[in-house]
Amino acid sequence: MEELDCEPAVTLIPGVNSKKKQMCFNWGPGEMLVCETLFNKKEKSEVAPSCPLIYVIRKDVDIYSQILRKLFNESHGIFVGLQRIEEELSGKSRKTQLVRVSKNYRSVLRACMEEMHQAAIAAKDSASGHQFSSQVSILSAMELIWNLCEILFIEVAPAGPLLLHLLDWVRLHVCEVDSLLADVLVSENPSKHDSFWNLPGNTQTVTELGLRWQHWHEECERYLQDGTFSASPRLGTLCKIMLGDEETLLEQKELLSNWYHFLVTRLLYSHPTVKPTELHIYAQSSLDLFLGGENPEPLDNILMAAFEFDIHQVIKECSIALSNWWFVAHLTDLLDHCKLLQSHNLYFGSNMREFLLLEYASGLFAHHSLWQLGVDYFDHCPELGRVSLELHIERIPLDTEQKALKVLRICEQRQMVEQVRSICKILAMRAVRNNRLGSALSWSIRAKDAAFATLVSDRFLRDYCERGCFSDLDLIDNLGPAMMLSDRLTFLGKYREFHRLYGEQHFAAGASLLLSLMTSQIAPRSFWMTLLTDALPLLEQKQVIFSAEQTYELMRCLEDLTTGRPACGEPYGQGPQDDEIETTKVEMLRLALARNLARAIIKEGSLDGS
Repeated sequence: MEELDCEPAVTLIPGVNSKKKQMCFNWGPGEMLVCETLFNKKEKSEVAPSCPLIYVIRKDVDIYSQILRKLFNESHGIFVGLQRIEEELSGKSRKTQLVRVSKNYRSVLRACMEEMHQAAIAAKDSASGHQFSSQVSILSAMELIWNLCEILFIEVAPAGPLLLHLLDWVRLHVCEVDSLLADVLVSENPSKHDSFWNLPGNTQTVTELGLRWQHWHEECERYLQDGTFSASPRLGTLCKIMLGDEETLLEQKELLSNWYHFLVTRLLYSHPTVKPTELHIYAQSSLDLFLGGENPEPLDNILMAAFEFDIHQVIKECSIALSNWWFVAHLTDLLDHCKLLQSHNLYFGSNMREFLLLEYASGLFAHHSLWQLGVDYFDHCPELGRVSLELHIERIPLDTEQKALKVLRICEQRQMVEQVRSICKILAMRAVRNNRLGSALSWSIRAKDAAFATLVSDRFLRDYCERGCFSDLDLIDNLGPAMMLSDRLTFLGKYREFHRLYGEQHFAAGASLLLSLMTSQIAPRSFWMTLLTDALPLLEQKQVIFSAEQTYELMRCLEDLTTGRPACGEPYGQGPQDDEIETTKVEMLRLALARNLARAIIKEGSLDGS
């Protein structure tokens, strides 16, 4: 039967009494909002909340540590590199590469631990120093567990070399042995040093001891039975240690930092050729002997699960004990590449590797800059990564246009059409509020939002009517095929083209374009008077620009506008304002159209007669 998980730690919120007040909360992608409500089951209750504050509770506070952010950044590069070289790995080279990747992870972890240790030393107050020291202990435990997993699961050391790896593992993580050895060796007479007899051995003689173990084991046994060292109790004790006598080793318990130090020492002198399958037996007995009935710590349970080759239990215990998802996510990914987790799928549709990577990436998205790392982790989750990325990327606050462009580029690279459209709409709306019409039009075109492009085009036309000129001419002049996004945008582009033709004195082409804008119903009805007014200078030119047929079309448009009749299925538009200016414009247009019609008929009649 599977062991039940322990209860999660209780988080106390200052100033809030949840026994007296009803609390409400709302989950976010990386945090939770908590506040008091006015609801209370008791009739006699305070109307006003005693704590009128909203608390933000984050599930992963480690991402806000400046030193740990370096760990997240550097390990991200190792993770991405591992995913890229996966297809190229095979046979012995595969194992070598995976071991190298594991060592790279540990190297980054140790560098972060060293920096955290220096920060603890340099801390100005005891609270900060204690916080840094606590973090150093956690990082040290992480590196200890990772190193053991590397030996047992990735390198898969056989009997013989296994003990050598375990000796290096203990030596690396038990600093007292190295410092003690250094003090003894630098003294004038090492054999007379106070700590000489306290040295349990060192790796300089491990190979020689391994090769000659059987021989000196028999020699020590004989010397002990003969009473050779009866005159020197310390030599006798040393002889018993070399025979792996458990009672004698336990008497020197204060020289051994922990039970796994005791385990490796015991194996060195009693069973140096231990097989991987036998490790859990020695590990369990060493734990029991060393602790003497005390309850094991979470770290002890994790190491014991590793010695039992129970990978899933290691991951489970680490998930409960450690303060963030970094360790379990990266270790599980590496073990998955070692083909050790293939058979373990979770009941909600994703395997263990993907589940942990998704949790880790979700935590990164709660940070204002680390979210960019989270994108790559989502990318390498084949089942749920895409959906999760879409959900999280929509929640990123677009504080600046530079940040928005980063998010947009990520979405475009992954063909996330809806997210691209949503981001562009947000930026377009922001530009409109700031009266940056050119930027708003550019974003609406990029979003392929016809309705918003129409809205911005109307703003351009309204500004033109008020100011008599266009802003952002470069953008309008270079719309190209984008102007086909909406009729109003097409009209804006073509109307600007009319002005350009007029400015270049291509009057005939400009007149044809102006007339087509009205007869094709692209121009909004409210803008017809402006277009007819633009036709006035062309009607007053010395040469005839509008033909008789074109003049008749202009007259029809003017009559449609003044009488309010629908034009070609367009709904009824409001007629021109009944004021003196509008009346004067209409009269001037009628007069100019009549004169141009007469000139056009005479010109065309003369051409026909000739």
